[in-house]
Amino acid sequence: MSELDQQFDALLSKYTELLLGTTDDSLQQKVMKWALYTHISKSMPNLSRHWNETYPEGKKEMISIISEIKALNEENRKK
Repeated sequence: MSELDQQFDALLSKYTELLLGTTDDSLQQKVMKWALYTHISKSMPNLSRHWNETYPEGKKEMISIISEIKALNEENRKK
């Protein structure tokens, strides 16, 4: 693992902790997918639309991940 990989993992871990109040590995993976999907949908909406149409099950899972992150973030903000 390169130094950049380690540094980026630390960044993702801290971001997940600040966003959700925990640094759970599975949540970090969900946060990474959520962040990348959100960026793609804003910067290249046609690509995300195409992906949603091509992979409807993936879209459903992404919606689930987005909902989970939103709920955990709201819960974390109340603390």
